Amino acid sequence: ALHQSTLAMLRSRLPVVSRTVLSTRQFLRRLNLHEYQSAQLMAEKGVNVPFGIAATSVDEAVAAAAKIGDEEVVIKAQILAGGRGLGTFDNGFKGGVHVIKSSQVAEYASKMLGGRLITKQSGAEGKPCDTLLLAKKMSLVNEMYFSIILDRATMGPLIIACSEGGTSIEDLAESSPEKIIKVPVNIDVGLTDEQAAQVVDGLKVSGDKDAAAAQIKALYRLFTESDATMVEVNPLAEDVDGNLIAADAKVGFDDNASFRQTDIHSKRDESQEDAREVAAAKWDLNYVGLDGNIGCMVNGAGLAMATMDIIAAYGGSPANFLDVGGSAKVDQISAAFKIITADTRVKAILVNIFGGIMKCDVIAEGVIGAVKEVGLKIPLIVRLEGTNVALGKSLIENSGLDIMSADDLDDAAQKAVAAMQASS
Repeated sequence: ALHQSTLAMLRSRLPVVSRTVLSTRQFLRRLNLHEYQSAQLMAEKGVNVPFGIAATSVDEAVAAAAKIGDEEVVIKAQILAGGRGLGTFDNGFKGGVHVIKSSQVAEYASKMLGGRLITKQSGAEGKPCDTLLLAKKMSLVNEMYFSIILDRATMGPLIIACSEGGTSIEDLAESSPEKIIKVPVNIDVGLTDEQAAQVVDGLKVSGDKDAAAAQIKALYRLFTESDATMVEVNPLAEDVDGNLIAADAKVGFDDNASFRQTDIHSKRDESQEDAREVAAAKWDLNYVGLDGNIGCMVNGAGLAMATMDIIAAYGGSPANFLDVGGSAKVDQISAAFKIITADTRVKAILVNIFGGIMKCDVIAEGVIGAVKEVGLKIPLIVRLEGTNVALGKSLIENSGLDIMSADDLDDAAQKAVAAMQASS
């Protein structure tokens, strides 16, 4: 079993779909868009959304509020993390979502733009707020919950709906599970009129039910036509006239479909992502940044997780999950090494390779090349086994570099932890 601290770190950082399948990068589905971008896509598919304008400067924010033309507007920080309303900016300003007078927009925008908003989901460093959404204040009556996800059990889209929304669906599922309905959809047939009506009934819509069903179909159309992995609207609300409004939404997209959803994937905001993961993706490396101090370079997801586990068992803390795969070239290995060493928290590096498809000499050449290029300022421990292991070890031993060799995984982990403690 995985060491609990390691498992917890992975669960907190890995995309939901990839937690159980880590071996190859193609399973990652992690494109997320900002609220204003999701709203634009929804509107294109016929979903009712509040009128809003994105702004990247104080002047743009003021102009947006003037265009909305109301006495009050909603100003929202655009970051890719939940809990914005209760978040705090790194300058001390409280809250990433406010209902304010239009005359206050300049004041609020100047305190929000350019800062980092820290929420329960953003991590301790927060996320940069470079865009604001100025939205029309809506008079909402009933708040509901609606989502479409990919369900493993039914092997297709699953609609989850609840007549109560605007709060955590997890809490509702625990306190009032009977209020939540689930409607599996046959991907080949699509969402039927009967299923749309079932969802509308489950939401306890008070207005025009046919119009509400049309909104449910529009949301499903967004899900399928955009190759989404999740469409979550919380709250899905009724206005005073009984119209359904997607008041706030999160939409996730399948990276596998980027070749046919180029417009959507061009909206990716890399400033919201871990810079290490962005760099790794460019080299087609499976990398997840963690908060530890021992960098790991391993081939194979299972071996990578076992390496992280044994590091934790010996009192260390892994700085990353990094699987170089079975077909990595020397330049990819070199890139992986540079990404690890660029993390200032890393105090030691453990390279653990079991050569099968991935040859030990290729790993050795990549590591040696990277060390010569960027220098070696922290301890480096290398454990090689498998295909071309003798050649790989020979390359390292004759490199003239200060690299520690390890006989097995236990030896490697113990040396890495000891080296980290000595250099800390």
